[in-house]
Amino acid sequence: MAGTALIAAPSLLSSTANAFEKQSTVNKQDRLKLGMAGYSFVHFDLDQSLAMMKRIEVRYLCIKDFHLPLTSSAEQIAAFHKKLADANVKGYAVGPIYTKTTADIDKAFDYAKRVGVDLIVGIPEIKDLPYVSQKCKETNIRYAIHNHGPEDKIYPNATVIWNNIKALDKNVGMCFDMGHNMRDGQDPLKDLLRYKDRIFDLHLKNVTSATKDGKTCELGRGVIDIPAFTKGLLKIGYKGSCSIEFEKDMKDPLPGIAETVGYFRGVLSAI
Repeated sequence: MAGTALIAAPSLLSSTANAFEKQSTVNKQDRLKLGMAGYSFVHFDLDQSLAMMKRIEVRYLCIKDFHLPLTSSAEQIAAFHKKLADANVKGYAVGPIYTKTTADIDKAFDYAKRVGVDLIVGIPEIKDLPYVSQKCKETNIRYAIHNHGPEDKIYPNATVIWNNIKALDKNVGMCFDMGHNMRDGQDPLKDLLRYKDRIFDLHLKNVTSATKDGKTCELGRGVIDIPAFTKGLLKIGYKGSCSIEFEKDMKDPLPGIAETVGYFRGVLSAI
């Protein structure tokens, strides 16, 4: 009997060590919240999108209006949330929502309230920013302005957003698209550290070059130093979602998204 115990002990120790190592890896990966930007699924209905999220085990979704229209009824919103819950997914924000008037902004805030989220990703006109600030104060809903790179004549990068919001209510911030920021010749890591207090959401992506012609690519294949950027996220204690916005092969995005998820989790495990 004693001999059997001695033989079993190394096996037990090895099993315990493996379990501890696995748990440690999971905990490391949980330090940052990985999500999906709904736009990645522009060519897919909600059921197809949730099926892809299940395969990659990503649990957070920024809701786009092609999956849940702004005019949705209470019943439609409830049915939408049930589908998400059944897939173990949480809708944490809505957008991006483009607005041209204050009436459009009212609709966006009303939509967020009815959907039950406290974050809007939006692209408002500069002239309407004071009104956005007012709505944030009234509703306690945060508003994150999205930068879209050199083609965007209003918000090409994080610095332009910051210069327009720094005097506004603290609930007005940005959805920091690190890829588009790089395409506009900016430094994503420096801007992450510089504007950390007003970055409410993050579009996690890489790009093929730091130029207007740069294209979205799998996270580990582009010009942004992802390990350094990830260390930056941990350094600032980033609490928002790191949502993958995958704009390559958009009619067949799952392989690229899966590679991106695996790479990001591998980086988190290694840091």
